[in-house]
Amino acid sequence: MVLFNCGCCNIVAALITLVVVVVAYFKWSFQYWKRRNLPNLKPTIPWGTSTDPFKPDVYVGLQVKRLYDEMKVKGWKHGGLFSITSPTYLVVDLDYLKNIMAKDFQYFVDRGFYYNEKDDPLSAHLFAIGGQKWRNLRTKFTPTFTSGKMKMMFQTLVDCLPNLLGKIESGCDTQTPIDIKEVLGCFTTDVIGSCAFGLDCNTFKEENSPFREYGRKALQVQPLLMLRLVFAMLCPNVAKRLGVTAVPKDVSGFFMKVVKDTIHYRETNKVSRNDFLQILIDLKNQDSNALTIEEAAAQCFVFFLGGFETSSTVMTFALYELARNPHLQEKVRHEINTVLDKHDGKITYEAIQEMKYMDQVINEALRMYPPLSILTRKCVKNYKVPDEDVIIEEGVLVIIPVLAIHYDENYYPEPEKFDPERFCDDNKKARHQYAHLPFGEGPRLCIGVRFGMMQTKVGLTTLLKHYRFTVNGKTQEPLKMKVDSMITAAEGEIWLNAEKVKIGEEIIASE
Repeated sequence: MVLFNCGCCNIVAALITLVVVVVAYFKWSFQYWKRRNLPNLKPTIPWGTSTDPFKPDVYVGLQVKRLYDEMKVKGWKHGGLFSITSPTYLVVDLDYLKNIMAKDFQYFVDRGFYYNEKDDPLSAHLFAIGGQKWRNLRTKFTPTFTSGKMKMMFQTLVDCLPNLLGKIESGCDTQTPIDIKEVLGCFTTDVIGSCAFGLDCNTFKEENSPFREYGRKALQVQPLLMLRLVFAMLCPNVAKRLGVTAVPKDVSGFFMKVVKDTIHYRETNKVSRNDFLQILIDLKNQDSNALTIEEAAAQCFVFFLGGFETSSTVMTFALYELARNPHLQEKVRHEINTVLDKHDGKITYEAIQEMKYMDQVINEALRMYPPLSILTRKCVKNYKVPDEDVIIEEGVLVIIPVLAIHYDENYYPEPEKFDPERFCDDNKKARHQYAHLPFGEGPRLCIGVRFGMMQTKVGLTTLLKHYRFTVNGKTQEPLKMKVDSMITAAEGEIWLNAEKVKIGEEIIASE
């Protein structure tokens, strides 16, 4: 009994010692920013200034907005945060932000995303990679997204419109509410499938189209995946040695097979198409060292995910706000009809470039509902903040609070109000360039922004020309964003009613 008691005492003593050491380590780590002369928000054990990643209570963009607002009230231009014990840096001042994203970009080339090229080749795509490899690939792919290349893909995009109209028509005829995000997700999946892979995804005809299913799965944040990603972000080198992957294996297997099979078919049968994959094939064949099949697959993968999800998200929220503001809906419809009348009623590349108010509507939707509510950069070499006695050390992650900036009343009075006039030429010129960041800025500006805007404008033009939308009662208002989604999405989805616009009918919107 004495020995047993002694053994228990030793175990208890060891546990107490361990707890003391762990607590002491946290407290020492939490002094990081104080030691470097940067004000920081008070962290708590164990998550620092973050919330529990396994039990999020609010969308990540709103989490960061709370921190941004707190710093703003204190009058800080920037401040320190902690992700568990890892120091992170939050930018508040837009001039500091401009330095990081553009002027001093060489210090912040990387996004800080985990990828594992050896065990998980699809994760090593243009959005995630950094350093010289990113520079090389970005240089190769930039010509892919010129206006000339967009024009080449335009007809492929337009060919996907009949299925979209057919789906809306069926909801209109039966007077049933439309899950607009799902419908638009099918449309953009078909568009990207055609423009990226040259394949018909059949998402409207096949309820469980593999492209749609694997596309959804790639963007779902399951608890096990979250655990892997948290570990990989904190210990990337160890994670790579252990073979930790960021893309689910079945998703990776599907997209890798699609790309390999399509490349093999085209090269064997000497088939060429005006799409993204053909550009990658041509790059691969120019020089044996220019691009591997795995690299081509990774770029197709991220182009697919970014293209179908972000564009459908923007269109969804734009239609929702126009449904809530019928006078604005009529105004953009009037512009659509006026412009298309000049082009024989046809939706052409040139016609959508003329739709300036449509641009304003889309940009305001992107302000209120940015698909990515935060962006990140990783400091790649020690950086002295201009005019401050503060050094951001190599390896520190920088948080760019996109949603918080978009709702800052200093830049956007009444930020909860949907007002496309914020993006008229005069208002844009009067505002700081870095107050609107839906696609990022600087050298790492989203490379597919032209394609995304083109597809969004074509989709909205087609729908608003033919249908008038109102909000259905199934929509849970006020909107609440899903906490477990990588891309901004509404809980319960957005449900709209569609009514056919009669030929010659137009309600002229008052200014």
